[in-house]
Amino acid sequence: MSNDALHHHGQDVLDDVIPLGRDLRRMIPDVYKGYAAVHSAALAPGALDAKTKELIALAIAVTRQCDGCIASHAKGAAGAGASQEEVAEMLGVAILMNGGPATVYGPRAYSAFTEFLGKQG
Repeated sequence: MSNDALHHHGQDVLDDVIPLGRDLRRMIPDVYKGYAAVHSAALAPGALDAKTKELIALAIAVTRQCDGCIASHAKGAAGAGASQEEVAEMLGVAILMNGGPATVYGPRAYSAFTEFLGKQG
């Protein structure tokens, strides 16, 4: 069995968490609307472009060890035009700042990013 068959960090993670989020969102819609507004405002292009913001979000997702966040922002980074080299270098900084745990979550992020990047073509 290949490593890919054992570990899923991209769309499979989103497919698992999105339905759960829908159930909770039905119960507290105003909270989710507020979060969606913050999300849109924070990631909108400004002094930093959307790609840079997605790379920052992906680095924080690795730091927070959040698989759902990793999947979401790996997809966002791929969609915003980040390259494999940019993601790899960003993950190097995440490893510097987080040590051992980032050597576990960094590869998860890279795997998710390359999965979503492959779907761009």
